[in-house]
Amino acid sequence: MHIETETFGHVLVAHTPDEITEDTAGPFMETLNQSVDAGQIFVVLQMDRSELFDSAGLTALVELQDELRERMGKLSLSELSETGKRVLDVTQLDRQFDIFESLLEAVGSMQE
Repeated sequence: MHIETETFGHVLVAHTPDEITEDTAGPFMETLNQSVDAGQIFVVLQMDRSELFDSAGLTALVELQDELRERMGKLSLSELSETGKRVLDVTQLDRQFDIFESLLEAVGSMQE
């Protein structure tokens, strides 16, 4: 699976796939873990394209956040679709993640 990424200073921005499900979560997280292992511990997920989530996908996001925190890094989510906002609200994961309306806000929060 090809994941689009960009780097802004020390912040890695990854564009999430259309679906964050059991089928896509593994390859997506594998790609991100390679970057984390290479030292990129400040990550923003741009989630404007993601419309379908399942428990495996949500678990992967939580595990990524835990891994980054252990390494003294940070995970933020940006530009959630309406579906993404509803899913995180219903699962109460919106209380666990730093969520930003724009990519610039999310990246800027990590520049401080």
